[in-house]
Amino acid sequence: MSKFNKAANRPQATSPVTTTGTATTYEGGAGFTRDAKSDLYLLAVTNMVSEATFYEKAEDRDTRFSGLVRTVALDDPKWVLGFFPWLRSEGFMRSASVVGSAEAAKVLCANSKQEGVAEMIDGSLQRPDEVGQLLAYWVSIGGKLNWSRSLQAVKEGLSRAALRMHTQRNWLKYDSAKNLYTFDRVIQILHLKPRSPEQSALFKYILDNRYRGAAAPLTDSLTMLRAQVEWRAEVRRIVSDNMPMTAQDEAVSSVLDPNRIKAAGLTWEDVLSALGSKVDKAILWSSIIPSMGSMALIRNLRNMDEAGLNDDVAEAVARRISDPEQVKRSKQFPFRYLAAHQAVNSFRWSHALEKALAASLANVPELRGNTLILVDRSGSMFGGLSKQTQLNRADSAAIFGTALAMRAEKAKLVQFGTGHREVAFRKGDPLLRVLDKFESMGGTNTAEAVRSHFNGHDRVVIVTDEQAFPSYGMYGNRYREDIGSLLPEQVALYTWNLAGYSVAQSESGKSNRHTFGGLSDASFRLIPMLEARRSASWPWQN
Repeated sequence: MSKFNKAANRPQATSPVTTTGTATTYEGGAGFTRDAKSDLYLLAVTNMVSEATFYEKAEDRDTRFSGLVRTVALDDPKWVLGFFPWLRSEGFMRSASVVGSAEAAKVLCANSKQEGVAEMIDGSLQRPDEVGQLLAYWVSIGGKLNWSRSLQAVKEGLSRAALRMHTQRNWLKYDSAKNLYTFDRVIQILHLKPRSPEQSALFKYILDNRYRGAAAPLTDSLTMLRAQVEWRAEVRRIVSDNMPMTAQDEAVSSVLDPNRIKAAGLTWEDVLSALGSKVDKAILWSSIIPSMGSMALIRNLRNMDEAGLNDDVAEAVARRISDPEQVKRSKQFPFRYLAAHQAVNSFRWSHALEKALAASLANVPELRGNTLILVDRSGSMFGGLSKQTQLNRADSAAIFGTALAMRAEKAKLVQFGTGHREVAFRKGDPLLRVLDKFESMGGTNTAEAVRSHFNGHDRVVIVTDEQAFPSYGMYGNRYREDIGSLLPEQVALYTWNLAGYSVAQSESGKSNRHTFGGLSDASFRLIPMLEARRSASWPWQN
């Protein structure tokens, strides 16, 4: 029966983000609702927590997030147990992982479902201060610290994370009297039992410092703490002499020894605070750069330029920030490299930032055939991601869209808003230079951009917040078209969601209509699966 044995009759691939019914976007366009898991996933991978977005107040967004976590946790505990560790490690979302794992743990423990909760919490916390953050949030939602039998999994997860990350270096770097749950309080609340003699000595030192009111004696195993105490004492002596300082002075040379700074667990802020007004800035930066992390380097490129950092040291910095392994370990969103590019005044960092940005987009696939890529540059995309940054979703959209276009076999790259305009590029162009061509373009007329630029492409990718306007005909007739309905069924439509709003612009989950999302590139790895007609599950399950 050869009429059935045809490639066109292969089963359609399915994807995890699934629409369920019809709705209306915030701007009145045709839209669709999603199931709870899909809503939670798209919100979590873009949610900075307690931050307003263009269409949602902070408290409304937080309420929606916590409600979705509780709903999904009860419906499918295994799903959330895998989701939040992935969200922290691959989605790079700190606050959403802390809040989500706390909310999930609370509802699961209340329903006698503790299995896997400790592992979820431990995997969701990857920076030492996040243990205190989760404790603070736990108490804010009515969580108890008496650690009854029903809450043992929560205590176990927090304890594992704390014992894994409570080291001399981390205490010196992350503990702060401004925090409600300082390291000493964490030790007491969780009744932590040290895992090694060194950790035992550290815990004793932390607790003695807190409750004896004086510096406790430093044992031989606390080498980093001892080194920092000695360094600070020496700096105080130097500064108290009130003499002009040069790098040639023996005492100054000693405290600026990069190896000594690193051995003492000093941050770049520590050194600049202690000596910034006394020693030449270029010499200071040269001393502290070897002990700085990738993120700190990226955020201080402009400061290094202004300090007059010499070219040899700058070349070493460039090699570090562009190293693919460093990029992977730093877990930086791609837009961080664009922000650094926009902030610097010199060209000497351009190539390194270009390489770093490319490394942060390793999961962006090389698409065969002819691809139309539409990048949303409407007003709602330009709101800051948080109060602490000017970074926005519009720039993330431009980064993802341009990376897709430049890696595709053949692509047309278009920015759109109220109107639309093709973005010219050539293969091999620096990605950062192409990004300079994007503009702010007003409203969100997605349908018009699709109609105007689709010309028999193999697929269409739209990077957007999905809140499209209704479209209008030649005589002012108002249409409420599903964006997916504008394309032939055999043409794949991929929507990359950057805001996590609850209404979708198109159906999703099957029939060549699929949605992904996030501020990192993690979920891009699902697209090649679908292109190979393999159904894709959630990223942490593949």
